[in-house]
Parts: sequence; C-alpha cells; structure tokens
Amino acid sequence: MAEVTLANVRKVYTGGVEAVRDFSLDIGDGEFVVLVGASGCGKSTTLRMIAGLEEITGGEISIGGRVVNDVHPKDRDIAMVFQNYALYPHMSVYKNMAFALKLRKVPRAEIEQRVRSAAQILGIEELLDRKPRQLSGGQRQRVAVGRCIVREPAAFLFDEPLSNLDAKLRVTTRAELKSLHQRLKTTTVYVTHDQEEAMTLGDRVVVMADGIIQQADTPFEVYQNPTNRFVASFIGMPPMNFFEGPIERNGDGVWFVEGSSLQDGGVQRLRVADEHVDRLGDRAGRTVVMGIRPHVFAESQYGEALDKALKMGSALRVHIDVVEPLGDQMDAHGRTSKNGPITARLPAHRHLRRGEVNTLAVDMTRVHYFEPGEYGVSLLAARPVGV
Repeated sequence: MAEVTLANVRKVYTGGVEAVRDFSLDIGDGEFVVLVGASGCGKSTTLRMIAGLEEITGGEISIGGRVVNDVHPKDRDIAMVFQNYALYPHMSVYKNMAFALKLRKVPRAEIEQRVRSAAQILGIEELLDRKPRQLSGGQRQRVAVGRCIVREPAAFLFDEPLSNLDAKLRVTTRAELKSLHQRLKTTTVYVTHDQEEAMTLGDRVVVMADGIIQQADTPFEVYQNPTNRFVASFIGMPPMNFFEGPIERNGDGVWFVEGSSLQDGGVQRLRVADEHVDRLGDRAGRTVVMGIRPHVFAESQYGEALDKALKMGSALRVHIDVVEPLGDQMDAHGRTSKNGPITARLPAHRHLRRGEVNTLAVDMTRVHYFEPGEYGVSLLAARPVGV
C-alpha cells in the first residue's frame, strides 16, 4: 500500500484543449477515493495519468513517495481494472490472473498460491478453468479484480468497472468491492459517473467539472455542505431544486422572495432560518439562489396549520404536473409561477393529484443558498476546494 499524491497536475491535448487543470490531491495510504463527474470532466484522464497511460503536461505525480512522471506504467506498482475488463479471450481465468506474475518470473508455487487465494476471496474458485466468453459480466468483473489482487500492488485503479453490469448486479458488486477494500486496505482510486456509486464506495468523493476539482470531501460533507451550486446539483437523487430571487429585510426578519404567487398575483416569501440570518442578512436587495433537496419538502396540513405555515414563510404553493408512485414514497413534480420545475419526495398518499395547486412545507433550517451562476459558491458552507 502507498500514498498517491498529485500536485498541480495538468493535461493539455493537441489544439490547446485543457482536460485537467491544476489538479492537486493527497490520497492517503489505504484510502478509497472516488473521482466522480459527468462525461468529459477529466476524471478518466486523471486516472490514466496516475497509471502512466497518459503523459502529464505539468505538475507531479508520486506513488509511495516516489515521483513517477517518467516511470513506465508497468513499473509504477499499480494495478488497473478497465471498463471492458480487458481479459485475454484465449486464456482461462487462471491464466488471465497468473499472466502478469509469469511475466515477472514469480515462482510457480507462489503464483499458484496467489491465484488460489484471490479466487477464494472473490468466490470464483469454480471458474478458474473457464474462458472469458463462458462468464457473465459480473464474473468477468471479478476476474479482472482478481488479476489486480494477485499482483499485490501499491494501489488499485478502477475505471468505471461496473458500467457494463445491469442495475441489480451493480448494487451487489458495489457491496462486494467495498467489502474487498475493507479486507485488503489497498489504496484505491475509483472513477465513475454514477454519484450513487461514488457516495456508497468512497472514503472521500472528489467531484470534478471542466477538469477542475469542485469539492473533495467525505460523502456526508459533499452531500450536506456542497461548496457550490454545481456540487449541490450533481450530488443527490432526485437532484436539488433551485430558486432564484432577492433577499428582503424588514422588521419581521430576513426573507427570500420566490416570485409571483400561483393564486393571488402576489409574491411567495420564505423566511430565512435564524441560524442563516448572519450570512444572508447583509444581502438585502441582492439576488441569490436557494437550494432545497426534494426530501426537505412535506405536504402542509390544511386549515390553521396551513395558514400558519404560509404566514411564517415555511411553505410554497406549487402546481403539481406529475406524480410518480415509489411504494411507500412518491415523487411529485411541479412548478411555481417563476422558478420552473420542482421535485418533492413525499410519503405516499392519495391527496396529491395532477393538475392541482398544493402547498408544500419547507424545513428552512435545511435549505442552501448560493451565489447566482452554475458554479455559484455556497453562502452557508464556504469550504476550501480540494484538500
């Protein structure tokens, strides 16, 4: 095992396309770090630079304290699992797993011991005599991982290894990978576009966009305290809802003005929670973006409870367009008159109907505020980007 360190790493392709910009990250010995982002964000390029499959344009990469910028991939003491598994089709599972060890002239008895041990860990002992074409996708994935394990590398690199599996198998295999890491404790860098994979697997999650680290933190912190609007929108399913409007200060407190009401042509105001007033109070008259996660909504009660919620500024009137049942929960998709689409995840019941205007209560202590713009910084949880 070993630390993996990237310091100010850059990758510029021919034509001046900058795929990775000033990427700095310290990955601890035995840590499981996940790089996550949409296609083209630079995550796979970063992984390939660690592996030595892509030359870096600038910066420094070290593995186990040794700078590897100019070190050949086979000499970096890493093992990589690719998206398509890259198994030799003419070799048996055993020979696929043993191949790298034979190239290193490892004694036959040690090869036997390592392959059998890895196969036992992965539960593929009965597959050792089969060819890759005789295996399912999940079995091929285990063989690819086994080929890494037998090498006993300083670090594992995974490039979207579950993307070719069906949904149910992805969940099962994800749990197996996490269990495997807890057992082997090998430093691991894992790339995925699936934020659920990132959140469930990683000790730390590195959210990337446009070749830049947007946030690197624990799954809990990335979800609860996103550093900017992009991270808030990318992490969490269903995605966070965003509302743009001005902050208003009067004798009653500090308010977020959502826009025109669906009923009376007035405006809808949400009262800023007391614990957020210090950060928002000096922005009176300025536009901000409020973020509300779908599960922070609840259907308001009727009568006096509803009147109180509206008066206290802890509810929104929403026109319901679509209701999606999800067993004991449901997703209600709707809109306000100003800010467009809204998704609320609510307990399943019969009262919510398409085409109606409903009042959704909001826990104002759990909302987020950002500067305007796609990458607008958080006004509540401004944390340093990176490490």
